[in-house]
Amino acid sequence: MDRAVIDQKLESLRRCLARIRSKQPFTPEQLASDFDLQDIVALNLTRAVQLAVDMAAHMVAALDLPAPSTMGESFECLAQARVIDPSLARQLKCAVGFRNVAVHNYSNVNWQTVHTIVDQHLQDFDAFAIAVLQHQDKLDAGFNPE
Repeated sequence: MDRAVIDQKLESLRRCLARIRSKQPFTPEQLASDFDLQDIVALNLTRAVQLAVDMAAHMVAALDLPAPSTMGESFECLAQARVIDPSLARQLKCAVGFRNVAVHNYSNVNWQTVHTIVDQHLQDFDAFAIAVLQHQDKLDAGFNPE
């Protein structure tokens, strides 16, 4: 696994989450009525999801696991390989659902749902980043997961 690639993606993820957090707290009503806030939050949340998916795919390939058929399945593969907790895999798979709506059907974004994600689930990305770092540290120390 290319540590430099993962490190760069982790730093990009950190910046996305920091940008979202810099706009908190806000209410669902503020989010629904403030187009600039919507852009900042939706763009950075979408990027965060994509970065997590990219890292997951990279790790799945490095672990020589069967290729997932969907972005969300990447997290399930990592849970099966005991890289991340199954409950975290479920949460990140749900985040992929948000990303798909935001990218492909932006006019139907439910801002209440986005507020809930920001308010209650940004820590899922933090937990994923920690799991990625822990996995990398094991690999750097010569641990063979097989």
